[in-house]
Amino acid sequence: MKKRIPVSRLSVGMYMVGVDKSWLETPFLRHKMPITKADQIDALKSCGVHYVEIDTERGVDVDKFAHVGLESIVEAAPDDPVLPAVPVDPTAPTSFDDELQVARKTYQDAKNIVQRAMYDIRMGRDINTDAVGRVVDALADSVLRNSDALISLSRLKSFDEYTFFHSVNTAVLALGLGRSLDMDRQTLHLLGMGTLLHDVGKMKIPLNILNKPDRLRSFEYEIIKQHALRGAEILSKTTGLREEAIKPALEHHERVDGTGYPYQRKRDELSLFGLISSVVDIYDAITSDRVYHKAMPPSQALQFLYQLGQQGHLDPPLVERFIKCVGVYPVGSCVLLNTGEVGIVTQIYQDQPLTPKLLLIRDGNARRVMTPTVLDLLTQGQDSPRTIVKALDPHEFGIKVADYMGDGKPAA
Repeated sequence: MKKRIPVSRLSVGMYMVGVDKSWLETPFLRHKMPITKADQIDALKSCGVHYVEIDTERGVDVDKFAHVGLESIVEAAPDDPVLPAVPVDPTAPTSFDDELQVARKTYQDAKNIVQRAMYDIRMGRDINTDAVGRVVDALADSVLRNSDALISLSRLKSFDEYTFFHSVNTAVLALGLGRSLDMDRQTLHLLGMGTLLHDVGKMKIPLNILNKPDRLRSFEYEIIKQHALRGAEILSKTTGLREEAIKPALEHHERVDGTGYPYQRKRDELSLFGLISSVVDIYDAITSDRVYHKAMPPSQALQFLYQLGQQGHLDPPLVERFIKCVGVYPVGSCVLLNTGEVGIVTQIYQDQPLTPKLLLIRDGNARRVMTPTVLDLLTQGQDSPRTIVKALDPHEFGIKVADYMGDGKPAA
């Protein structure tokens, strides 16, 4: 049984399985370990840990000390009240707003881990699969608690660090799609591992080709295409990875009609992980600004995916499920209301896809609003209700969606 207790009640003999800090902020490579000496507890306290989880089946239960008086064994800090130990379910449902705070930190941790993993590959070192596994666990737990919160962060982009953000976004979107397919926790973990590392083969591509701002010549494109096989080769030699987690790297550019690469495999020859990764990889790529193309608006990108499904390039049922997962108007969509106002979608409701939460950025006369206001179409009053008329291309109206996706205020 898992219990959440203040760090002040942690004692030698207990088995710790989690803390309330990212592993990047503590001196320990693992947060699942037996507590064998007081120095470990002091180290946790010194880096700001307030609560830990213990597994009473693998170590001592805090209640075991009751008969000798807990006060004589652990010293509680004055500002850290001793709370009763309660079972912890890391996948218990949470609200969008509550989960968003956790998801932001998890997303950033994932980006840092991908950056580190790709640097290690470039330097000829092995991938730290333990570190990747921990951050994938955090991503999977967040998606299980509230998938909409983490998926909303897939709108985070960086032109200069596209490869890292693309890897995280691909994993986040894949996990959201996996959850909608009712995958269990273990399967989600494998899917997350594979999609987070799906582009590692690019680290074996010469930088002058990988980052070339102009149109690639035919021989350069053939070199770029090698990244799928290179990635699968790297991951196949990586300790601790199961075969399923290698499929996204190998198959994310395959197409169900056999027109993809590297092996031109068709639908029946592809894994579910490969089919999923191809859908989410395309979606994040076409909604990102690159040297050679402007980002496609999310709603337009979904229409493009739908067409690819109908044309036989992508798996139609998976595309349709993905559209339902991210919403008809995905987070980051710029929309026109029946009042003439313009808003940006900040939260979707999968059961009510036509009534998302918006940030109103222009009034009915198309004038910029100095202080954007939140409008929830689902819970708005029935007096003169607002409705979405259509999605807009923000580029055509001079709107930079990224400026509004942080704290809700436009950049100066």
